[in-house]
Parts: sequence; C-alpha cells; structure tokens
Amino acid sequence: MQHSQLAPLPTDVPFRIVSKTIGQGAYACIKKACPLTSDNPVFAVKYVHKDYAARHGKISARQLQLEVTVHRHVSGHKNIIEFYQTGEDEIWRWIAMELAEGGDLFDKIEADEGVGEDIAHAYFSQLASAVSFMHSKGVGHRDIKPENMLLTADGNLKIADFGLAALFEYKGTRKLSTTFCGSPPYIAPEVITSSTRGQTKGAGYHPDLVDIWSCGIVLFVLLAGNTPWDSPTDDSYEFHEYMATKARTTDELWQRLPAATLSLLRGMLTVDPKSRFSLEDVRRHPWYTRSNKFLSDEGKLRDPINLATSMFESLHIDFSQDPLSQKRKKARRGSDPMDMDMDMDEQSGGQISSTQPEMLGGGMLMDWDSPQMASEVFSSTQPTGKPFTSQDYYLANHLEDEPSMSQFSQQPSVPLSRTQNAQRFQDIVPSRPMTRFFSAWELKLLVPLICEALHRLGVPVPATPPVGLGDTSAMVRVVTKDGRLCPLQGKVLFECVSEGLFEVEFVKIKGDPLEWRRFFKKVAILCKDAIFKPDQ
Repeated sequence: MQHSQLAPLPTDVPFRIVSKTIGQGAYACIKKACPLTSDNPVFAVKYVHKDYAARHGKISARQLQLEVTVHRHVSGHKNIIEFYQTGEDEIWRWIAMELAEGGDLFDKIEADEGVGEDIAHAYFSQLASAVSFMHSKGVGHRDIKPENMLLTADGNLKIADFGLAALFEYKGTRKLSTTFCGSPPYIAPEVITSSTRGQTKGAGYHPDLVDIWSCGIVLFVLLAGNTPWDSPTDDSYEFHEYMATKARTTDELWQRLPAATLSLLRGMLTVDPKSRFSLEDVRRHPWYTRSNKFLSDEGKLRDPINLATSMFESLHIDFSQDPLSQKRKKARRGSDPMDMDMDMDEQSGGQISSTQPEMLGGGMLMDWDSPQMASEVFSSTQPTGKPFTSQDYYLANHLEDEPSMSQFSQQPSVPLSRTQNAQRFQDIVPSRPMTRFFSAWELKLLVPLICEALHRLGVPVPATPPVGLGDTSAMVRVVTKDGRLCPLQGKVLFECVSEGLFEVEFVKIKGDPLEWRRFFKKVAILCKDAIFKPDQ
C-alpha cells in the first residue's frame, strides 16, 4: 500500500468530524460529523478511498458518481437514509448523509427465532414503502439485505447503501440489468441465470422484480430468524426442495411461519419473475393490510417503547447449548457454520459480489483510526496493546443497568430503571451492539480463552498472541465465513472498564448481522465460565 492511501482525510469540507470510525469496509469508512459552526445536527460521512476502491474493489469513479446520483434521486422518503452532500479531492470521495442512530435492525433480532408477527409486519411495511418509492423513481436497489436496514433513534427503518443500485426506468423507457451482484441468500434466481458472466452475455433481469424477491427473503428472516436457503440454486437442498414441491416445502422453518404469510411469501418468492407478485399485489394482500398495534396510519412506529421491550427481551443466550453440535437446518451440506475448508469461489464461481470488497491484500483489514502503515498492521488475529477508547463504561456495581447483561440472564428483561425513564426506542434498545460481555478474568487469561474458542469453531487463529504485563486492552481480528459461505469479518475488543473488570465487545465489520450474532453466541457459550452473569 502506498503512503498516499493513508493520506489524511480531506479538511476543506463544510463539517467537522466528531467521532472515530463508526462503520467500515475495505476501502471506505463512516464517521460522525456536524456543521463547522454548530454542534447540531450530527450526521454520517462516508469516506471512500478512490484509488484503493478502483484497484481492489473495481469501483470506478463513474460508479461512485452513479451511487451519489441515485442516492440523491431517491432521497426524501421517510424510510430511506437522507442524502445531504458530496465532495472529493485527489484521494477521497466523501458523502454526507443522515445518521441512523439506532444502528442495525437485525442486530436487535435473535438468530433462529425472529420477532413476533406484529413487529415483522411493521418493519416489512416500512421496507415495502421505501422500495415502492425507489421503484416509482425508476431505481432498483439490488442489494436488499439485513446489512442495509438501519434504524433511527425512534426505531423506524431506513434503507441504506446504494452502491449496487441501478436505474431501470427513465422517461417511460425500461431497461434490463445484466450485472451479477447481490448476497447469495437474498439474491433472486434470475440474477444468477440471466446475468453476463465473463464472455457469456446474459439475457438480463428486471431490478425491481429482483428487489421484490429480496424483500420476501427479508420477511422470512424477520419471522424465522434465518434464511430459507443458502442461495437459490440446486446446490442448496432447501431451495431444491422448494422448487420440487412447488413451494410446499416440508422444511421446519416454513412450518413455523404464520399461515397467513405463506401465500404472500410464495407470491414474492415465485421463481418465474413474470408470475412474481408486484408491489401492488403485496400491498393488496390481506396479511399486508392487517391492522397493527405498532404501526400508525402514516407508516411510522407507534408505541415504540413496548415494541423495543419485546425485541430486547427476546435476545438471550442459553448456556446449556453445545455450540459445536447444535441442531442445524436439514441437509445444510453438513458443514460447520464456521468451516473455512470450502472456498466460496468454488460454489459461486467468484461471481457473487457485495457492495464492498471483503478484505485487503494478504487477508488484512484496514484499521481506519490507526496511523500505522499497512506493513505494520497486525495479522488477521493478533491483538494489540494499543489502548482503545470506548464510551458508556459501566462500573461493576452498575452492571445491573447495562443493557447487554440481560441476555445472559435466565429470564431476560429490561431493567426497571430504563423503562421508567424511556421516551424513545433507543432508550430501551441501545444503538451499541448487544454482542458483548463483561468478565472479571485477567486479560492474559481472557485473550487465550477467546482464541481457543475461535479455534474450536474453525476460525483461523495463530499461536496465542502475547499479552504484556499491565496491558489494559487488546484486539483480535476475525476473518471467516458464515454457515452460508458468505464473508464474516470483525474484531474482538478487550477493554479494562474498571479495576478487575473487562468488557469484551464483538464488533462486526462485514457480514450478515444475524450471522454475526450467531457467531457471538457460540463464542460466548464456549467462554461461559469467564462471563459475568446477572444471576451470579
């Protein structure tokens, strides 16, 4: 990596940065900012390193401009992240946009369980409203998935990331797309069969119909806490059975769904795009038009405190489970969810893309807040003694008010101190991820324990990294694939928050939020002896 790639962020901008990195990819990072002359409003700024995006992500300057143009074009809907402004210098392109203070929606949903029907209906209705608005503007998102569904502080849904969006209709003229893109579990079958690959020109597909399929998968995940299949191909037993039974599959996930949703899902997940439900069909469906105590006539959340409480109390970790021999969906190739032996390129031909490249050359991830050169960045799993700052520290005698503690209780609940003072969704479900725990173990014992858990789950870990005497923080990088062979990347941060107490936080950088939570739960169960529990 050349020094220019680590050049300072642009300073000739109409705002000032007020946070460290709050989100990142291999060639982009997101920080909080505010106007130069005021502390409000606080918004998000996405910085894209243009040269690195072009060389390693194959993202041209034209594609970056297209992302900006499309985002600006669909801005203005209550369920779409608002576009504010953009600019660039020789190295960076920056995009200022609305800050989704509530974080990821799917970070607040329990893996393999999902949410109640009313909550699923509320968020699906907001998703459908946003997608309908985009389509009315002639824009297809083409990357609808949990990673791109964020929340406001009031808990309302916001669609984000228009890096793969396409203009499919302009001045009454429609055109097909031929780009092979998306995430395998959420991608529509015709994207695989009708895209251009290599020298083989594809027949093309309709981006709006692709979005409808992806919305159907999202609805399924909201209700079931899992995807119906790994990808819509014959490689997936679940999808093969779905096709063979004409959508009357015997899969247990389908059997658990509310009966009224099945016809809606089958309509949206019709393999033939010509016969697939349109958004008008979706909006007329009895399940969509049902009354909902959590949804106002204007499509905003109503009674967000009770909705947030219901979501929060569903998050729990059962320490009696065995993460190494847990029950899996029927015939899911028999692979371990953290298995690294199977190369995704062997399954997809290396064609299924994502909005951002997964990692830097050599398997390293960029640490956007570090002044180090790339050659000095630690290996993919090596912790560092460099102190990490963290907000919202909780001393040991206040842990009963710490939101993340509840999930380790036998009966998860919202602390009374929070419910009495709650005024917004975020007062019940914090924006910070719930993928963290506290421990009274020493750092020199905690780091090897986590590394051993990762090793047992099949995540590559070198020899136990050294922890120096007196170190108060450390970091372990995670680079693996989830059970569907999609990239899953992040880091485990260890931080001393008070005398004799460490916070261990699992920060997702890339991947499905539900898969990251599933991964966190496995590690937590393997390290259960070190976790400080509210029932102790």
